[in-house]
Amino acid sequence: MALDLRADVIDLLGSIVDIESVSGNEARLADQVEAALRGCSHLEVVRLGNNVIARTRLGRPERVIVAGHLDTVPVADNLPSRIRTVDGEERMYGRGTCDMKAGVAVALSLAAELTRPSRDVTWIFYDNEEVEASRNGLNTVERERPDLMAGDFAVLGEPSGARVEGGCQGTMRFTVTLTGVAAHSARAWRGVNAIHRAGEVLARLAAYVPRTVVVDGLEYIEGLNAVRIAGGVAGNVIPDRCTVEINFRFAPDRTPQDAERFVRDYFAGHEIVVTDLAPAARPGLDLPIARDFLRAVGSEPAPKYGWTDVARFSARGVPAVNFGPGDALKAHQDDEYCALASVRSVRAALAAWLG
Repeated sequence: MALDLRADVIDLLGSIVDIESVSGNEARLADQVEAALRGCSHLEVVRLGNNVIARTRLGRPERVIVAGHLDTVPVADNLPSRIRTVDGEERMYGRGTCDMKAGVAVALSLAAELTRPSRDVTWIFYDNEEVEASRNGLNTVERERPDLMAGDFAVLGEPSGARVEGGCQGTMRFTVTLTGVAAHSARAWRGVNAIHRAGEVLARLAAYVPRTVVVDGLEYIEGLNAVRIAGGVAGNVIPDRCTVEINFRFAPDRTPQDAERFVRDYFAGHEIVVTDLAPAARPGLDLPIARDFLRAVGSEPAPKYGWTDVARFSARGVPAVNFGPGDALKAHQDDEYCALASVRSVRAALAAWLG
């Protein structure tokens, strides 16, 4: 059935969740979103791959971007959606309810309702957020229609517990590879155990003291952690190679270059190979439009722990925040759910700001 954007937002959420859209398989949902938005005469609609963008053209002095990704992580026997009441709280369970189809439902509902918003609005619904950054649908939008990424302020509907989370941490993944000399384990003295040599790297990680820094009034805590280790070829061979993969989450006062300098200094004497690097985003909450947003939604801002696409907008000079329904701790869980009261409160807050 076609999406009814003028239905109750909870009914709309259920319809969106029940259209499976694991990363790489967003076409059917994108088709439905496009068709529904093209039924709104006040919106100009653009389709780029499986990314759907709609915007008002009212000539307002400010333009706001509201964005959300259509994809989810793989289904874990948690579709179709269902509503249950637990400890007095109404919840919708199902893959994507929290991350982040609740935010998408709010945006679609408001896109249809707000025919003459107080600010011009660009609504962006994009694919492939849950996989490697190179596949992210916002890359397509930036490359093919960069004008659609222009604005004065952006809101991403990522799950934030219906509170404003400013900016985001940067993230860097890198490897440290230790080498040795292979030998038969019965004659271990003839070799050099690369896994044992990794102990010194792990000791540095264990000794790391997280840095805390205040940026634009919000306190961020950095993190440096091993996330994967690999080595060895057989049960009777002294391994000649061991690789430790490390993730560094850095605060918005560091550039990617700053972050890379830090880890290279911290692991001096070892070869560092950077495999992934995404910039942090400053909150930008000191700007007038951001202060107006905070007043309208009535939320005390908090720092964002983790990386989100607010960094993409920040890099383009568009200050951005995360503000969406759902508890981020339930994202990707088999029992993923979103509290229905959270969906309604976020919708009401954004409607008050944009109405």
